[in-house]
Amino acid sequence: MPEEENKSTSKSGVRVKLTGTDGNAFAILARVRRELIRAGQPKLAKEFMDEATTGTYEHLLATAMEYVDVI
Repeated sequence: MPEEENKSTSKSGVRVKLTGTDGNAFAILARVRRELIRAGQPKLAKEFMDEATTGTYEHLLATAMEYVDVI
């Protein structure tokens, strides 16, 4: 695998698998929050939750991709 594919583009550098959440906004919120906390970034988890819950489902997805590397 080329090294460039492993570079983080998110605020946290945390990788989160979102497949299997079946488009459920609450499942996405919980998974991203949990993984940020597990990575030792509780402040970023709170920031993510505050931002992700301020708009539409599309805003939630965009915010998730801003805070974590979605795989």
